[in-house]
Amino acid sequence: MRDFVQRVVETLSVDDNKDRVSVVQYSRDPAVQFYLNTYTTKGEILDTVRGLRHKGGRPLNTGAALQYLRDNVFTASAGSRRLEGVPQVLILLCGGKSFDSVDAPASALKQLGVLIFAIGTRSSDMRVSSPAHFFKGFTSLSSCLFSVDSAKKDIVFLLDGSDGTRNGFPAMLDFVERVVEKLNVGENNDRVSVVQYGRDAEVHFYLNTYTTREDIVDSVRGLRHRGGRPLNTGAALQYVRDNVFTNSSGRVPQVLILLCGGKSFDSVDAPASALKQLGVLIFAIGTRSSDSRELQNISHDPSTALSVSEFTDLPSVQQQLQSSVEAVVIDVTPESPTVLGMLTSMTSCLRTAHHLVRVSSPAHFFKGFTSLSSCLFSVDSAKKDIVFLLDGSDGTRNGFPAMLDFVERVVEKLNVGENNDRVSVVQYGRDAEVHFYLNTYTTREDIVDSVRGLRHRGGRPLNTGAALQYVRDNVFTNSSGSRRLQGVPQMLILLNGGRSFDNVDTPASALKQQGIFVIGIGTRSSDIRELQKISYDPSLPVPLRQNWCASFDSAGLGRDVVFLLDGSDGTRSGFPAMRDFVQRVVETLSVDDNKDRVSVVQYSRDPAVQFYLNTYTTKGEILDTVRGLRHKGGRPLNTGAALQYLRDNVFTASAGSRRLEGVPQVLILLCGGKSFDSVDAPASALKQLGVLIFAIGTRSSDSRELQNISHDPSTALSVSEFTDLPSVQQQLQSSVEAVVIDVTPESPTVLGMLTSMTSCLRACLTCFTYTEQKR
Repeated sequence: MRDFVQRVVETLSVDDNKDRVSVVQYSRDPAVQFYLNTYTTKGEILDTVRGLRHKGGRPLNTGAALQYLRDNVFTASAGSRRLEGVPQVLILLCGGKSFDSVDAPASALKQLGVLIFAIGTRSSDMRVSSPAHFFKGFTSLSSCLFSVDSAKKDIVFLLDGSDGTRNGFPAMLDFVERVVEKLNVGENNDRVSVVQYGRDAEVHFYLNTYTTREDIVDSVRGLRHRGGRPLNTGAALQYVRDNVFTNSSGRVPQVLILLCGGKSFDSVDAPASALKQLGVLIFAIGTRSSDSRELQNISHDPSTALSVSEFTDLPSVQQQLQSSVEAVVIDVTPESPTVLGMLTSMTSCLRTAHHLVRVSSPAHFFKGFTSLSSCLFSVDSAKKDIVFLLDGSDGTRNGFPAMLDFVERVVEKLNVGENNDRVSVVQYGRDAEVHFYLNTYTTREDIVDSVRGLRHRGGRPLNTGAALQYVRDNVFTNSSGSRRLQGVPQMLILLNGGRSFDNVDTPASALKQQGIFVIGIGTRSSDIRELQKISYDPSLPVPLRQNWCASFDSAGLGRDVVFLLDGSDGTRSGFPAMRDFVQRVVETLSVDDNKDRVSVVQYSRDPAVQFYLNTYTTKGEILDTVRGLRHKGGRPLNTGAALQYLRDNVFTASAGSRRLEGVPQVLILLCGGKSFDSVDAPASALKQLGVLIFAIGTRSSDSRELQNISHDPSTALSVSEFTDLPSVQQQLQSSVEAVVIDVTPESPTVLGMLTSMTSCLRACLTCFTYTEQKR
């Protein structure tokens, strides 16, 4: 550990005005070895680190140590420059499980804007294989985090060259020159482009024109003010998107620095949105003649828009801009809205928003994707243009009805309308055929009717490349109803059942350059590498685990529903209302051995199963048993132990759970008090198993605890008393029906593959809807 710290410090630029370092050691309690403002040279820090002695002691209180750091180290008096906007980083090296809870202190640090990297061993909760891997695991982290000068960035300067900036233009050029002087320019390092605009835009040089700092500086010094009016910032933004930010792999940070001296004559909203969707991080700097609101709309985050009185004052914001741009190279997703976090969140969102999905056979399209719609498309306030590209070749004849079912169910979740969501469907084999365009239908009903009437085309060979090129040239166009140029998110969903006969590389690249988000869905007959190329970001590795969605539809696979009832002393008077609630929910289910199954467990100090998922196969039997339930009583209330019990004894095949068959697993918890034991680990274990937990509490419950237990904090419900349960029944039922089921990799079936994609898909939609919600 000590060696690792030394190696990381060796990479830093230690100075009072650059990098600062603190080291704290802890066991039962923490001990500061030195603060952030103790030493100002690398030599002093290294000498002290080499002399560190192991503290010893037990138990391991990681939670208390994190809280101590928040209260005593990440403070101005201890040398923290958090309030000056300097990124705050905590690297935790931990060799065991904490004796105390880490949740609240970790959350407090995140809220403070501290970026935390936690590394453990096999004895920790999140592990590496051995302590020897501390250094092995941190070598790349250290270079990523701290060697800012060695990071790659593509930086485009967009300079206002209109009539209004004639006097200030030399100051703009000086500013560009000073920024470039700080960069590590090279073909494989930082690249720079400069564009000047007024009525229209003109590229002075592209990102690949010069490979040395000297060439760039010479060119900048030779620039002449263009002049012209009006000032069309919107058109200029669109120009750099379509002509300068091209051929990006998505892995190198893309930065646009706009120097603007007035209000734009045209609208900036759609072009700015299009750049953000492309992953470009925009920093807008204006003068007192600029429109501050416009600059905020343009910037990737409103708080990063800068302003000076005149362009001659640009040196006053250079350091602030430079720090922000340098921070963008930290390739992580921060957990709080710090300067660093704001810079990287959009990039991370875009990177995680482009997916590659495989299913085992075409017949599983329906099973696997009926509720992908809930995950992707249930945002009524957002506009989206969605094109479905369906493989209609000879190889998908049996699976084609399942594809159509999938499309129909997705459309059912959309807010279809001329000014809302638009849909197009294209089928292809040897060649492509449009069934309807984005502007053909304006109602959900018309689209569904058309989809239901589609017939499988057949044909061979399968030319996916030609189909991708076709939708680019003929469907994602203004005349076909695409609103791409208006900044509306463009999405292509490809359902593919085999390897393409032609090449997909060029057309896939053309779609990406146009800003279209492609989700490739294939079967076991598909070429996984080919789908990876088609997916928006080819640098994303094919996940070893996939996330599959299943619908809570009584016509589908059914579901396994377990009720966990608080039967402790505190719920004696409310127990009849709980029992009534269970009865009413069961009444809505389609109980059958092959459809919905139900189990009821009551708990207090320990749990007691009233009946398992395979005990009864009729609704009548379940209702009769529920009516006869008696309050258990007992104390204390051990909700954590009860959750663990369910995981180990109820959500199992022997107890009737069909989790390994891909059937959705649902737990409904009715809880009337705060748990005496910890719920975190057992709740997490259930979620990892793919169980969707809905927690309902009363005013005596701990709302934070219920949120931690629930599969999504927003689904935790609360009533004043259990007698008020009828008021949330419909809300619960709607949540259960709409939910996306994450199934764990322990399942050998299609639906039991993995859990990682839901957050990615949500990030995708969040990225899509960001600008619309903001506007």
